[in-house]
Amino acid sequence: MESLVGFEADMHNEVLSSELSTNTRIAYQKGWKRFLDFCEAEEFDDPLSVAPEDVARFFVQLATRPSPQSGAVLSMGTVTLYKSAISKKFTDAGKSSPASHPLVRGTLKGLARLKGSAGRQVEALREYHIEAMLRACANTTIGRRDAAIIAIGFAAALRRSELCNLTVDDVDFLESEEDVTDRMFLTIRHSKTDQLGRGHRVAILDGMGIRPIYRLRAWLDSSGVTQGPLFQTMKRGGSLRGKQLHHSDIPRIVKHYAALIGLDPRGIAGHSLRAGFVTSAAVHHARLDKIMAVTRHTNPSTVMRYIRDADAFADHAGQKFL
Repeated sequence: MESLVGFEADMHNEVLSSELSTNTRIAYQKGWKRFLDFCEAEEFDDPLSVAPEDVARFFVQLATRPSPQSGAVLSMGTVTLYKSAISKKFTDAGKSSPASHPLVRGTLKGLARLKGSAGRQVEALREYHIEAMLRACANTTIGRRDAAIIAIGFAAALRRSELCNLTVDDVDFLESEEDVTDRMFLTIRHSKTDQLGRGHRVAILDGMGIRPIYRLRAWLDSSGVTQGPLFQTMKRGGSLRGKQLHHSDIPRIVKHYAALIGLDPRGIAGHSLRAGFVTSAAVHHARLDKIMAVTRHTNPSTVMRYIRDADAFADHAGQKFL
């Protein structure tokens, strides 16, 4: 009976832990660790008994002082994420969270106004940027891997975590009558908007410029990858490690090749591939529903933000008289 109770407790904990995505859990752990460090520095005996005014002071420090690890000041998005981490710890302990106190909420609103409420917008990499970056990829196994990452990430409008989580089994090449692979389906099993893992199938065309299917084939043929992670880490000599890329590897790769073609890497992120697909599709007058079929957005207004930027100067109101 005791073993059964223990088993049920373990299962309950497993279900609770699966409530959050892996990246969110990691962020929550970081946020709670920062809060524990703050409590230790302030000599608070019990972090779960801290007053709202102390929590508000903690958020002010987060939003205005450089991080001890990175040396950078956290964005309000990260501060808000850490607020959720603290609230969850209090809730899990059966306590009311001081992070929900009006004083704390008012402090966060004030910090958002002080820092500017507009979120950081990364530069969208257009199709001609992608083609130039692909030309900069070396004719090596690592170069072919990077080219496939850039091309597939752009063509399927993938988030960096989605790129890293792809496996060989997620790829479905479709042979044409001429035995040329110019179409494929990519299965996205987990994503930011699909935490339950229902999955999405994204249709990808090879095209004539970026050629994502050709570049993915070149990577697989060169590396010999036949199972496991689709994009794997590699040693300096070019041999496989057999491990999937970390989500921080994607912006590093994208920034590297963006810099090689003369772009400022400070404005580039892993999300630049996804934003670039939407922007490029909008410029080329793709239908909204067809764009959303690739991006898997559920809210059209989210996609419209990219489209408005892309069309900002088309048929401008002052075109006839400025």
